[in-house]
Amino acid sequence: MELEDRVAALEKAVAELREAAERAASASPADGTSVPPDERGAETTEHWMVDGLDALGLAGGALGFAGSLRVGDGDPVRWQWVRPAEQVLGADWRVAAGRLDALGNPVRLRILHAVLAGARSTAELGAIDGLGTSGQLHHHLRTLVAAGWLQSLSRGHYEVPVTRIVPLLIAVLAGVE
Repeated sequence: MELEDRVAALEKAVAELREAAERAASASPADGTSVPPDERGAETTEHWMVDGLDALGLAGGALGFAGSLRVGDGDPVRWQWVRPAEQVLGADWRVAAGRLDALGNPVRLRILHAVLAGARSTAELGAIDGLGTSGQLHHHLRTLVAAGWLQSLSRGHYEVPVTRIVPLLIAVLAGVE
């Protein structure tokens, strides 16, 4: 398949995924499922997102995740990621160890949750019970910054980078589902 054909197929699939996501956001089935209606108002298949990935036409399949949300009073966050399955399966997974390890600590997860909920400063975070001493809090903050889950806005002020919000929520979701 020529590069132009692959790009055209990818653009078409992204447009279809976008349309499906917009339809899903406006649909609210009583049973809580997320099966969006098609253009005619009929329900599509249960795997509408997977169908979009299949439309990419990659022989080995594709993996992807996406999200659209608003965090607190901030701007809407829309983010998606798609890769050929063979690229993910063939990658060196050890590079993910530090980033995943940072999420393996319940205090760090509480810190990330608090930051997404609006706490931005070490003073606000320090006022939350169960996050440890100020030294322990700073250790956890350094670990989260080093792993890319937080970024320092200024001395003692943090946020979750926009490009990490959806991946963070997907990782948390994978841990609870």
